[in-house]
Amino acid sequence: MDASVALVTDARKARAALTPLRRQLLERLRVPGSASSLAAAMEMPRQKLGYHLRVLEEAGLVKLVEERQRRGFTERVLQACADSFVVDPGLMRGAERRAGAAQDRFASEHLVHTAGNAMRDVARMREAADREGKRLLTLTVETELTFATPTDFDTFTEALSAAVAALAQTYASAPRGRRYRLVAMAHPAANTRTEKGLSA
Repeated sequence: MDASVALVTDARKARAALTPLRRQLLERLRVPGSASSLAAAMEMPRQKLGYHLRVLEEAGLVKLVEERQRRGFTERVLQACADSFVVDPGLMRGAERRAGAAQDRFASEHLVHTAGNAMRDVARMREAADREGKRLLTLTVETELTFATPTDFDTFTEALSAAVAALAQTYASAPRGRRYRLVAMAHPAANTRTEKGLSA
């Protein structure tokens, strides 16, 4: 089965996971480890790591998988509760959004909001599928394009919208079928200067 993903919807859990050191611990604890083994691997004091591991355990991000008797102490072996964690975007944004942004398909705020909702919804469904031992059937298509002018961008947008609308009509309904949500979005490539994505 694919690596597990857990959605973090609780602000306390998010705070516990967001420090650089704790993120590193969660990464390393994809496989079981203890404060002692982590201290040796990371060249850090065991007591310091022990504190951060307790915070992660109390937040429900790591779990106890084994206790080993060592000379003079009990070694607690922990493991992350998932291979990766997704923080609910709703924890990071205010309850109120700029009026009209949700209706503007060209607004970057709307793009971020839509992408965040997709990330949250898929993470939740992934958790449910993992619990049931089922596969979550999804699709991702990525590519890069080059537009010489804003007019080219507008022309492409209209053509893509028409193509998606036509396909949506073909697959609009099916007896006992499962509904899917399709999201198409475009943004300047990460290595492109910001002003290149601005309208002229």
